Amino acid sequence: MKLSNRINRVLIVGGTHGNEFTGAYLIKLFEQFPELIHRDSFETLTLLANPQAFAVGRRYIDKDLNRCFLRQNLDDAMLCSYEELLARNIDDLYGQNSKSSVDFILDLHSTTANMGVTILIDNEEPFNLQLAAYLSDVHPAIKIYSSGNSGRSQNALRSLGKFGIGIEVGSIPQGVLNADFFLKTQSIIYTILDYLELCNEDKLPAFSNTFILYKYIEAIDYIRNEYGEITAMIHPQLQFKDYEALNSGDPIFLRFDGQIIPYVAKLTTYPVFINEAAYYEQGTAMCLTQKHQITI
Repeated sequence: MKLSNRINRVLIVGGTHGNEFTGAYLIKLFEQFPELIHRDSFETLTLLANPQAFAVGRRYIDKDLNRCFLRQNLDDAMLCSYEELLARNIDDLYGQNSKSSVDFILDLHSTTANMGVTILIDNEEPFNLQLAAYLSDVHPAIKIYSSGNSGRSQNALRSLGKFGIGIEVGSIPQGVLNADFFLKTQSIIYTILDYLELCNEDKLPAFSNTFILYKYIEAIDYIRNEYGEITAMIHPQLQFKDYEALNSGDPIFLRFDGQIIPYVAKLTTYPVFINEAAYYEQGTAMCLTQKHQITI
């Protein structure tokens, strides 16, 4: 299987969120030892995306950088927060309209949710599905999550590339390094770079063309009162159960007064990003997905 477009420049990004240390410190490693990510058929670049937020151990300074890449916002000269200006600069350096545009962006993240090692794709183009199938074959324990109609294909940093995916690992507390997930992320980065090299050289080996894909359906919020205050928590039976079946009638929230709130739906879903710390401000308690077996 051969890519229709040759990959010439790859950008590995960490620290898009300043308190997600896995990606940030991998970028520092690769800056110190660039030979680790060197491949003969393309150039590999690195970017510590939000250095000020990383320096103070915060997700962002003014606003979430990974929500700042909508084209109309990048073109709006009136937007002037730190992250908005940063996004514009990153677009000028690496976006498709720049002189040094990149073909593939790999954006590294960590989560407080129990996501294990997850590959994030923002659409189901053949390139993404083929890469997902290859990674599933080489690393059977990983999960593949498609953000679908969530808007991530338009406003995330990786949307600047001709192709782009993310790696999400957790559960990791914010501002903490976890050696196990650090090493797993590092290994998958090398697998992806090797894959791109094999594609460029038309030497990709045979691999299974079937894998499990979790497709985004919707995000749901916590239960709140008329003042917008949360009045219920993730139920203990659901906590840390990312990618596990959630059936109608299963407990989903627990009110502070002890009342259990059951999940009500016609279909079984598979929640992800359950109780993600960074999503409280976004009004997201979890994202619901459907589980599909994909054959490419």
